[in-house]
Amino acid sequence: MIEFDFGAVLAEWPLLLRGLAWTVGLTVIAVPLGLLIATLGAWARACGSTALRRGVGVYVELLRNTPFIVQLFFVFFGLPALGVKLSPEAASLIAMTLNLGAYGTEILRAGIQAAPKGQWEAAQSLALGPTQVFTRVILPPAFKRVWPAMTSQIVIVMLGTAVCGQISTEELSYAANLIHSRNFRAFEATFVALAIYLALSLVTRRFLLWAGPKWFFGGGRPS
Repeated sequence: MIEFDFGAVLAEWPLLLRGLAWTVGLTVIAVPLGLLIATLGAWARACGSTALRRGVGVYVELLRNTPFIVQLFFVFFGLPALGVKLSPEAASLIAMTLNLGAYGTEILRAGIQAAPKGQWEAAQSLALGPTQVFTRVILPPAFKRVWPAMTSQIVIVMLGTAVCGQISTEELSYAANLIHSRNFRAFEATFVALAIYLALSLVTRRFLLWAGPKWFFGGGRPS
């Protein structure tokens, strides 16, 4: 007979709460920074010079075609060889931001390329500068087109924090593993962490789909 004891795991709720706080905190900081990089990268790939497009393209392809855990290890273990020593939390934040920036660049670029040619021409006929055309006319509809896909990518990056425990970032999976090491309740600790991740993902997705129209494209749900 297998006896489950979830009480032994839930009794460690301060540790779970701390891990959840780190998971949410890293995500809250990484997402705006990643979206900023994605916006700049999408502009560069759509409107930049040839050299700039190629440079951003190398960054995008490098990050999109390598595992996140390898990127994380490179930031945390590799950069110290160049004299850049980072805390586990800072390394996690940098890796998450760069990863979201790369994937977000391609997602947003697809939305920009879907803009009708007449939209560009109409904006230019109003004597708007290139920056004004991009930020005021092209970018908001582009975000609207791709926001569901961007939301999914943000959730993936948030769930990627589970890997950050490998470098001792005290996020949720790190807390679950620590609880398991204390009471040997592997199934219960993993199950509780799984349930928290599931709830967090569902809440985050619903929040972003609600908040996106208000923040990026001024009302209405993304199509």
